[in-house]
Amino acid sequence: MKYTLSVLVENQPGVLSKVSGLFSRRGFNIDSLAVGITEDPTISRITIVVNGDEYLVEQVEKQLNKLIPVIKVKVLEPGRFISCELSLIKVSCNTKQRAEIMKIAELMQAQIVDVATTSLTLRLCDNDERTQTLISLLRPYGIKEIVRAGTLAIEKGATTTKKKNP
Repeated sequence: MKYTLSVLVENQPGVLSKVSGLFSRRGFNIDSLAVGITEDPTISRITIVVNGDEYLVEQVEKQLNKLIPVIKVKVLEPGRFISCELSLIKVSCNTKQRAEIMKIAELMQAQIVDVATTSLTLRLCDNDERTQTLISLLRPYGIKEIVRAGTLAIEKGATTTKKKNP
């Protein structure tokens, strides 16, 4: 099962290295990793997606909480958060196929961001399931290249991940 963790850390050099090092030292695999500053420029949020069981996620959470620059770790509950990732997909096409691919892009709400004589590049910002659907629809045309950014996630409703009170 996939688990999504939201980790607040101090925004300083080397923090991402410490967090990713924790995973590699313990043999945990990261499916997705994304990091960026929050509404507070002194704090960054790392969104990590790991594949495993409850025990693995519990161990990851405990180990992350031991790291000095980590402010808060929250395992996001399935169905209680919104997630998306950015994907760029370059697909082969000829003149005849171009209209078909443009229709697929429209149906999947992907944007065409580059047009060349023998290819189209699409951008999709959506969840993993819809991204996989788009990829499977484009595969028969010949995918030349795929670039995917890590998953971003935020809790639904008014619930937030905030730093611990002092």
